[in-house]
Amino acid sequence: MNEHHTTDAEGAGPAPIRILLADDHALVRRGVRLILDREPDLEVVAEAGDGAEAIAMARGHEVDLAVLDIAMPRLTGLQAARELAALRPGLRILMLTMHDNEQYLFQALKVGAVGYVLKSVADRDLVAACRAAMRDEPFLYPGAVTALIRTYLDRVRHGEEAPEQVLTPREEEVLKLVAEGHSSKEIAELLFISVKTVEATLTRVYRKLGIRSRVDIVRLAAGRNTQ
Repeated sequence: MNEHHTTDAEGAGPAPIRILLADDHALVRRGVRLILDREPDLEVVAEAGDGAEAIAMARGHEVDLAVLDIAMPRLTGLQAARELAALRPGLRILMLTMHDNEQYLFQALKVGAVGYVLKSVADRDLVAACRAAMRDEPFLYPGAVTALIRTYLDRVRHGEEAPEQVLTPREEEVLKLVAEGHSSKEIAELLFISVKTVEATLTRVYRKLGIRSRVDIVRLAAGRNTQ
């Protein structure tokens, strides 16, 4: 859960998630800030116009979450994310981009981002992505999840995974649905099997792949170390 969410002195509830927003277009920042600040549990406390300024802002402000544009001058969002992850290990990072691009997606996950949000649907996805990030859950648009799972399954089929890690077709199917964010109950309904069968299948998948949670599935698909 969110460690910083402690009840304030007046007992009014948890403090909002403190957000650093970085984008080199002032109009984009204004629009994104409007989306975030209208939510009671989200608050933009610092803004930056490039990656280097984002790092400086993170040094000078207490922030829980950084929302970074990928393409920025001086330091890109990807470079800034790498620096921020080293500077503040507990900081969650979301990448905000206009690029529906697998290469950027994989690079973002490898530098420590927990989510990848397209600007074209930011008004729909960004708030949910911020909340998911603070739960340490990945947030990826459906096409991104498909790309990750396809890449992982390609590695399996080309013999790049150990034989004991190779999944059955049913296990692959369940893995894909889990990575897309479906609950066990939803998977059971989609595949016309019982919830108990879904959970048993997941147990086998987790054991084969050496993972401990649904979050690790996305990390594994992106080629990141889950240990």
